[in-house]
Amino acid sequence: MSNPNPCACTVLRKTSRAVTRFYDEAIAASGLSISQFALLRTLGRMGPTPLSQLAEEMVMERTSLYRMIAPLEARGLVSVTQGAGRARVAALAPEGRTIIDGIAGTWDATQARFVRALGEEKWQALRVLLADATRAAEEIAA
Repeated sequence: MSNPNPCACTVLRKTSRAVTRFYDEAIAASGLSISQFALLRTLGRMGPTPLSQLAEEMVMERTSLYRMIAPLEARGLVSVTQGAGRARVAALAPEGRTIIDGIAGTWDATQARFVRALGEEKWQALRVLLADATRAAEEIAA
């Protein structure tokens, strides 16, 4: 029996876990999780970024970001340096760029499989709806 009024958080978390599992399995050979890969790609796109700004961009708690970045720094994929004031700044290391480039083909194929399974129109609509849901949650939480 389906719930006529499901919890938005529960539905989104279940979807997130299923999609994360699919992507994690696809890139498992890299030794990275899809969350770590997303972090590397974000740093590649943004360049050196204060950790607080990076956490905001990824919609993460700073402490969660710090826990995620530590093993990447230990592997030499990311460097974290002291910025202005007390700010710490993360940057993609050359080895991190190499990892991104090495996984890119697998990620592209995985993304294409997901979009094909869902349907291009639904994917485009879902992107907009999820961005709206993120914005709404951030606004009411502020």
